[in-house]
Amino acid sequence: MKLVIAIIQSDKMKDVKQALRNVKVGKITVSDVIGCGAQVGKTDTCDGIITEGNLLERVRFEIAVNDDYVKPTLEAIIEGARTGNIGDGKIFIVQLEECIRIRTGESGRLAIG
Repeated sequence: MKLVIAIIQSDKMKDVKQALRNVKVGKITVSDVIGCGAQVGKTDTCDGIITEGNLLERVRFEIAVNDDYVKPTLEAIIEGARTGNIGDGKIFIVQLEECIRIRTGESGRLAIG
């Protein structure tokens, strides 16, 4: 089992959700986050004063998948999020030690579904 964490541009959320739906991955958690990477943020101008606002709005997907769904999940995220420009985002894959479905008490592969 793996936990796939993807940080992407906010305006690509619908594309990523659709790409995941196309590969039958539908159990996702999505959060609004802020951060910066290679872009080093943005510069804002307010009343003629330039300010460094180095945190950008992004979307974070968290998707727990069984091992056989890792590759299709990664491919779907990349398909939906890639623009080819700096700031497309990052994907992290973390070993998931355990998953427990609270309603039924199922664990492991069965809990992820």
